[in-house]
Amino acid sequence: MADEIAVNRRAERGEQGGKMSVTMLQSREVEETAEQKLWRAVIATTVEEWVSGPLRRKREAEQFLFSDNHDFQTVCFSAGINPANLRGRLEKIRSRQIAEAQERASRN
Repeated sequence: MADEIAVNRRAERGEQGGKMSVTMLQSREVEETAEQKLWRAVIATTVEEWVSGPLRRKREAEQFLFSDNHDFQTVCFSAGINPANLRGRLEKIRSRQIAEAQERASRN
C-alpha cells in the first residue's frame, strides 16, 4: 500500500514510470488474490472430502489435513491462511465427530 501511494505521488508530479507502476501493482494484487482463491478452493474441497467423501477420499484428506506438515503448510500459506489456526479448528471438528461416534456406539 505504501509503495502504491509513493508511485501515485510520482505519477501526480509527472515523474517517469508512475502510471505503469500503479498498473503493475494492481495486476500483482489481482493475481495474488486469484491464486489465494484457488488454494482456498483446494482446502475447501479437501475438507468436504474429509467430511463427506467416499472412504478412500476421506482417508487421503485426513492424511493431508492432519499428518502432512510440509504440503499442508505450503497450501495454507499460498491460500493466505494460518496453518496452525486451520488445523486447530479441524482438530476440534474431528474431536466432536469422534465423541459423537462413540456416543452412538455406546447406545447400540
